[in-house]
Amino acid sequence: MRNISPKDLSFRLALLISVVITLIGSLINFYSNEFNIFFIFLLFVSSIVISYAVILWGISQFIDKKFRLIYKTIHNLKLGLKREPLTLDMSEDIFGKIREEVIEWDKNNRKEIERLTDQEEFRRDFLGNVSHELKTPIFSIQGYILTLLEGGLEDDTINQSFLQKAEKSLNRMIEMVDDLDEIAKLESNRIELNLQPFNIVNLANEVVEAVEYKAKKKGIKLSVSNQSSSVIVTADAAKITQVLTNLLMNSINYGKEGGKTNIRLYDLAENILVEVKDNGKGIAEEHLPRLFERFYRVDKGRSRADGGSGLGLAIVKHIVEAHKQTINVRSTLGEGATFSFTLKKA
Repeated sequence: MRNISPKDLSFRLALLISVVITLIGSLINFYSNEFNIFFIFLLFVSSIVISYAVILWGISQFIDKKFRLIYKTIHNLKLGLKREPLTLDMSEDIFGKIREEVIEWDKNNRKEIERLTDQEEFRRDFLGNVSHELKTPIFSIQGYILTLLEGGLEDDTINQSFLQKAEKSLNRMIEMVDDLDEIAKLESNRIELNLQPFNIVNLANEVVEAVEYKAKKKGIKLSVSNQSSSVIVTADAAKITQVLTNLLMNSINYGKEGGKTNIRLYDLAENILVEVKDNGKGIAEEHLPRLFERFYRVDKGRSRADGGSGLGLAIVKHIVEAHKQTINVRSTLGEGATFSFTLKKA
């Protein structure tokens, strides 16, 4: 049934009551042999006016007592508990409006609950990952120091080696803390970008040369397409160097022996699309949405020593977004992965 307003409902009820009263009055008037059409008309008009006023007043009181408080509470909750005046027009479909408000309030609450649940899950995962990542180097340093204190310091065959291993574990912790600090600065916009035009092809070649020695250890071939062209972009060259380095190191660390990684550039009118593509193991589809989270690992059993601090892709994402650009990843399991991001063309 279509929803009607209180005024419409009052009028319909008043009309029904008036017709009944008029029929009764007409019958009484007819059997008394004093039938008067003016009296019947006056009875009809007066009864409908009085009935309408009484019914509308009754419905208004009912709404005020039963529904107004509920509606006002929901309305104020939607406004963040602001005490704003609430006016209800009796000509409106107040019941339909209350229903709409309740549905919208429920929908917003569900979204808020989902958001808070996701945040809680992310916080729990993040704290667990931080403790896991720090625990390994801390326990290593503790073991080396205890061995040295228990007499190893006097043994020339192990003291130097253990101190070097402790330093290596300590450097891992420092790297992790530095990366977390950089992410915090990027998230709070405390790092100012030095935006300058530069040739992205030349920068890509420099990055490839810098990490090529690590790629050779696994027999991975690195290459840059678009060698014959000069592609000028406006960005922070140092930060984009960090982005390409992290993406290349990611493909090396998680690539397959004898594989290859290629950097290719595409002209997208106002932007340049940079792709880093490898033919490694690939990434399962369920992992792609969370790939840029801090410390998120596709292979939970993989040693972090084979990778990095676990923050490389998170830093990449924040640097690209600081340039007001986007980064994406697509992958097919067993066929490799492609990371792509855009930069503003100079």
